[in-house]
Amino acid sequence: MSYDALVVAAHPDDAETQMGGTLATLTDAGQRILLVDLTDGEPTAFAAAGVRAQQAREAARMLSVDRMCLGFQDRFLADTQAARVAVAQLIRAHRPRWVYGTGEACVHPDHAAVVGLTRAAVFLARLGQWEQVPGGQPLADQEPWIVERLFFPHCKMEPPWGEFAFAVDVSAVYERKRQVLAAYTSIFARGGDHLLTLYEAEDQYYGRLLGVAHAEIFRSAAPLLVETPIVFSPAPQG
Repeated sequence: MSYDALVVAAHPDDAETQMGGTLATLTDAGQRILLVDLTDGEPTAFAAAGVRAQQAREAARMLSVDRMCLGFQDRFLADTQAARVAVAQLIRAHRPRWVYGTGEACVHPDHAAVVGLTRAAVFLARLGQWEQVPGGQPLADQEPWIVERLFFPHCKMEPPWGEFAFAVDVSAVYERKRQVLAAYTSIFARGGDHLLTLYEAEDQYYGRLLGVAHAEIFRSAAPLLVETPIVFSPAPQG
């Protein structure tokens, strides 16, 4: 099955926290998206084992995306050959035009691992002759695939970015993002978790910079190219 985009994240809720509004915007526009959780995010602070996975499925339903978990170990996720190949296999199998990873991270080691892992997987997915490479057999029976764009949303656990490639106005779908994150009662305290307040404050801050209520920011693996500069939305400071 083909997808327009693959979103690679360390844990269930990472993709929603970093770019939940963008996901809602894309699926509302008809895009097919697969969320790839590298770990199951267990154990959690507020629920028994397995609850987070149930909540992840509900979040995916609310965003109209598909979801899968690759089953690597939470807290010990590493940028390994096995992880790179597993993600590269998914890219070759589903042939997305866009891949989203996680922006530069150092606070949580799992998030830090996703940055290089995703970059490497996108590169490996485009190469051929894997039958000649020791350890390359999992990719040998698949056709190479070149991703058009690799983007990185800002990880909310990290310091704010002063520079970014672009931002998505998610004001119109932000209530859905709130509902999706609120569904994760296994990791966010019921009744108003302070982390959710901080996460939304970031989206409000970047929105204010751009003259909208909420915005999610992204960096790009390569410079952005447009056919004409008139595609850009207006901004308060021009």
